[in-house]
This record gives sequence, structure tokens and C-alpha cells, in this order.
Amino acid sequence: MLDSQNLKVEPVLEVKDVTVIRSGKVIITDIDLTIDKGEFVGLVGPNGSGKSTLLLAILGILKLKNGSVGIYGSPPNSRSLNGKIGWVSQAASNLPKDIRITVRELVQLGTRNSKNMFFWLNRREKELVDKAIKIVGLEDVENTHIARLSGGQRQRAVIARALASDADFILLDEPLVGIDRDARNSILKLLDQLCHEEGKTILMVSHDLTAIRQTAHRMIYLEERIQFDGKTDDFPDLNTLAGLRGIEPVHKDTKDSDIKEEE
Repeated sequence: MLDSQNLKVEPVLEVKDVTVIRSGKVIITDIDLTIDKGEFVGLVGPNGSGKSTLLLAILGILKLKNGSVGIYGSPPNSRSLNGKIGWVSQAASNLPKDIRITVRELVQLGTRNSKNMFFWLNRREKELVDKAIKIVGLEDVENTHIARLSGGQRQRAVIARALASDADFILLDEPLVGIDRDARNSILKLLDQLCHEEGKTILMVSHDLTAIRQTAHRMIYLEERIQFDGKTDDFPDLNTLAGLRGIEPVHKDTKDSDIKEEE
């Protein structure tokens, strides 16, 4: 009989000692990161801190200076990962206004790959599309052109496209940009549902600290290096965060200097 306590569960993502250089500049360095199945991880940091670079490195789009990335134990570009990874880029929902494609047609693209590109959808693929549209709550507009949807609805549609691939690991780059408060809250609830009810693993980049703290199970603060990686409840307050970034309290220094001058 197997001892479940001694069974090692293979992580979804393993990033080891990764450094990426772009245009001769170090963008991220010494990155060590492990994500297990079912986690909802929020990746935060200031503009230019390397968040999108890390995602692109994980996906195998950017070349590593050194280190390694493993997804389900395989390199990012491995054929064994086909359909396991769902990628929602920052510009995914910013489709041209004159494009004539319906929600259903967009979601169907998630089922396409090099093997079935020129074939009609089979029964399983149709079921995946139906399920994805239902999960994101767009059944009422599935035959509506994307250009006629709100920003929040378009974002849901591109998330549905990732789900239609039956992906287990979903990566999102700033999915909350340019959408209103109600749509943002709705998308965050959807992502939480995907983790808890659909068993998905999520890594989401966002500059919205408040939104991430209300949703993610775990937060990573990145600024060239990982400055914090832990439970959301343990994420540092603003003063501690400023210290991590090397930002000194300007007003306090000013007051101290004034006192010294008076003395």
C-alpha cells in the first residue's frame, strides 16, 4: 500500500536560477519559483520590474541567459504541453473595432492547433467551447460580434478562448486593465472559481495590488529579483514595501535635518 505522505506531487511550474537580458540590460535575475496545482498566484511589481518578461520566459518566448523553466516537468516549448497552457496577453482583448468575429468564433480558436487547423470541430471540441462560454457567463452574447461588447465582456471572451484549449495552467498579463469596477470584480470571481471549482492553476500579472490581495492565494513581488513570495495575508504593508524597493522616507529625513540645523 502506498504511503500518500511520501508521494511527491510534481509542481506545475519550476523556475530555477533564471536570468533574462534584453538589449544588453538585465531585466530579471536569480529567479527561483515553484507553483503547485490549484494555486492562484498574483505577480506584482512596478512598471518595468520584469513581470511580463518573466511570463514570456516561462512561455519560452524569451531566451534565458541562464537557468531553466519546467512546466509539468517539460521545457516550455515541448509538444507534451500542447493544450495544457492557456495564455491571455495584455493586448488579447484589444481587437480591431472593424473585425467581424463573434464570441463563439473567437472561443473556437482556442481549440485550434497545427494538427486540426483545417478540420471542423469534433464533438469534444464543441463541448469545450460550450463549457468555456458558459463558465465565463457569455451565453447570451455568444453570437454577438466582439466589437459590440464591453471591455469586461471582451476580456471574458479571451479567457474563454484559453479555457477552450482545456488548459490546466492559465497565465494572464494585466487582464484588469481598461475595464470598469463591476467587470473587474466579476473577472476576479471567475478566476477564483476556475481554481476552486475547475482545478485550474493561475499565474496573473497585475499592477492592481488591492485586487490581487482580495483574490490571489499567494503573492510574488518582483523588481528584477523576487523581493517577496508568500501568502497574500503576509504581504508587506506600504512602509515595508518601500523598504524592499530601497525607497527612503523623504519627509522624515527632511524633518530630521531641520531639527539638526536648529540645534
